[in-house]
Amino acid sequence: MVAEPHKELRFTRSGQAVGFFVAGAVFCGVAVTLIATGVYRPENPELPHPAWAVPCLVLAVCTFILASRLTKHAYLILTPIGLEIFPFFRPAKGMQMVFWQEISAAEIDERGKWLTLHFNNERTAGIHLSLSPVRKKLRDLLAKAVRGRVKL
Repeated sequence: MVAEPHKELRFTRSGQAVGFFVAGAVFCGVAVTLIATGVYRPENPELPHPAWAVPCLVLAVCTFILASRLTKHAYLILTPIGLEIFPFFRPAKGMQMVFWQEISAAEIDERGKWLTLHFNNERTAGIHLSLSPVRKKLRDLLAKAVRGRVKL
């Protein structure tokens, strides 16, 4: 952690959060539909019971909480010291710090989906990071920031 947070760039998993927000909205829509069709259940007993809306609402709340977490918590943090990488599960325990001095080269594939950090000049050791969790609009900023720090 840097004592001066204004000198760091944070990239969250906001690209993944969109799908979970959509899923939560779909679960809410299904729950409302099940509740609404419950009014006509006495005329048509084959309609599902409105109690089936409860699991849908639980799933909706879970997906909204997950989407909110994905937009708040960092995936990559670029600091003056190095690059902090946070895994999806147990980020505090599994956080990995890569110092700028360790990186000999960095490259981003032509589609902008992968960031590769090389630890030696032969390019035989390093880390591959997926950029899919980061929103497409922010991938260019990430690439520019990494290129600025590690001379490509």
